[in-house]
Amino acid sequence: MSFTEAYVSFLIHFHGDRDYFECHEVLEEHWKDNGMARDSIWVGLIQIAVSFYHYRRGNIKGSLKLIDKAIHLLLYKEIEVSMLGIDYEGLIEELNISKARMHLKMPYKPINIPIYDQLLVTICTERSAIKGNAWGILVDEAPDSIVHKHILRKRSKVITKRRYALI
Repeated sequence: MSFTEAYVSFLIHFHGDRDYFECHEVLEEHWKDNGMARDSIWVGLIQIAVSFYHYRRGNIKGSLKLIDKAIHLLLYKEIEVSMLGIDYEGLIEELNISKARMHLKMPYKPINIPIYDQLLVTICTERSAIKGNAWGILVDEAPDSIVHKHILRKRSKVITKRRYALI
């Protein structure tokens, strides 16, 4: 199978450095640049990343809202999910387990998106190692610069993009 650079980058961030904010940024740009629909599979993946971003930061209400949206959107995308090398049933199960943990206000725990495509896993594992990250470790030791990225980042780029979008 052939996968987009944006998708591979998403997976590397999701399973490598656990930079969920960057996951969102990478796929959102891909989604917008390609004029995809609001119910695109990419939106579901973005919602998963943002849900985990909020969950790790203790925003249970926000994390639940987004994981619900992601699950709902992905329930109608089994073939598309599978075409991305993802074990569809395994993903939905992981999301439902995380959702239950969120409802119970249990501490954040990262997940791995279950990928069955071994070539994709190999590519992502190797590229994560090049960046200095282990792939798929379920221990999250992300620094504050990643955990609180939306607060700590420079806002000038965002403001400029929003201004151009209004033109």
